[in-house]
Amino acid sequence: MKNIVILFIMMFVGASIAASQEKDGPQLEWEMERYDFGTVYLDDPPETKLDIKFTNEGNEPLVLSNVRACCGTRVHSWPREPILPGEEGTVTIEFRLAPRAHRISRTVTVTSNADPNTSIFRIVGVVKER
Repeated sequence: MKNIVILFIMMFVGASIAASQEKDGPQLEWEMERYDFGTVYLDDPPETKLDIKFTNEGNEPLVLSNVRACCGTRVHSWPREPILPGEEGTVTIEFRLAPRAHRISRTVTVTSNADPNTSIFRIVGVVKER
């Protein structure tokens, strides 16, 4: 009898832990963790217009309330309509590379109804002379 009680308690605790690890609500997941230009050269600059893709991995619609970028990066477009569970969305940005050697370090910050409500996408790289 004692073993059965212990078994039921262990099953209850295990089920509680499993249920607490499942996140309800919308979840914003970037297609890639960050975009790395690697090393680029001043005499051959890359195109700096990017489509940053993400997916709603949650179980409720994802609503983006704000998208902003730093350092002279321009946000061209972002989804204004709710992104249903399992669906993808795209944030389109563009920036200009300064005509000098420097590190590329840009961020795009998305505010939404997901938990956490702020998600940051990073853009990195190095500009060098050949």
